[in-house]
Amino acid sequence: MSLDHILLGLLRKPASGYDLKDAFSETVAHFWSAELSQIYPTLKRLEERGLLRSRLEPSPKGPDRRVYTLTGEGRAELRRWVRSGPVVGVERFAYLAQLYFMSAADDLRETRAFMVDLRDHLAGRLAELRTIERRILAAHGDQPDRYSDDGFHRFATLRMGIDSIGAKVTWCDLTLAAIDRRLASPPEPAP
Repeated sequence: MSLDHILLGLLRKPASGYDLKDAFSETVAHFWSAELSQIYPTLKRLEERGLLRSRLEPSPKGPDRRVYTLTGEGRAELRRWVRSGPVVGVERFAYLAQLYFMSAADDLRETRAFMVDLRDHLAGRLAELRTIERRILAAHGDQPDRYSDDGFHRFATLRMGIDSIGAKVTWCDLTLAAIDRRLASPPEPAP
C-alpha cells in the first residue's frame, strides 16, 4: 500500500493538502498516517503523473489554497489498485521492537512504566474510534450491511481498527499482570 493510493482514495472529493491531513485523522488514522511533509510532495508527484489536477481557490483563513481533484486517470488508477487483490505486507510496530530489547534497561519497573504508557496511548485511540462508531451508528442505524457502499466499506475498516486496537489493549493488560507477578516474585537468576 502506498500513500499515493490513500490520497487518491481520499480525493474522491476535491481537497487541499491541509484538508487531507485533517481527513487522515478523522477517517483512516486507525490504519494509515501521514504528515503534511509527506502529503504535499506526494500530491505534486501525483499531479505530475496526471492522476490529479489542482487549482487555486480563495481560503477563508489567509492566502489562496491549492485544491486537488482526481483526473480520469486518477480514478482509473484507484480502481485498478482496489481491484488488484489484498496488499498484505509486514506491519512494523516500533514499540514492539522497544519491548523486545527492554531488558537493556535492567529494570522491570521501566518495562512496567513503558507498558502503562503504551496502554494509555492505545486505550485513548480505542476510545476515539468507539466515539466515531457511536456517531455513525446514531446517524445511520445499527445495521451496517444496509449502509451505502461507501459507508459499509468505511465502517468495516473502522471495526477492524476497533478490534485490532482492542486486542492490543488486552495484550497490554495481560503483559502488565505478568510484570506485576514478576515484580512480586522475581524469577531465580540463571546460573
